[in-house]
Amino acid sequence: MSDERPADELGGAQVGRVLGSYVDAESGEPSWVVVRQGRLRGTLIAVPASLCVAAGGRTWIALEGEAIRTAPVVDPGRPLLREHELTICEHFGIGAGLGRPAEVADRPEGSVTSQPGP
Repeated sequence: MSDERPADELGGAQVGRVLGSYVDAESGEPSWVVVRQGRLRGTLIAVPASLCVAAGGRTWIALEGEAIRTAPVVDPGRPLLREHELTICEHFGIGAGLGRPAEVADRPEGSVTSQPGP
């Protein structure tokens, strides 16, 4: 896609390309950025939108490359459930009671917490 922008990790190395986003199912606020790692049919992951900054045709992710490369896989055509989001947060070291885990903790088990973005 021509509108994909490079995604760089904390150290400045490119780790993939931004394909889209997820938004909170209740508020509509951005919750995750979808990054494709590798070429063409690479692995698709979600990184916390709160740790991303886009400017100058690139997106910088405030995470080390290894954390991004080993992140849980997502399907950007399907919504994220509460449990999947909590697993992704755990992978990135975002503890319960902070950020996204705090936002979804009180929602029912098995509920859709993020929808594919526009």
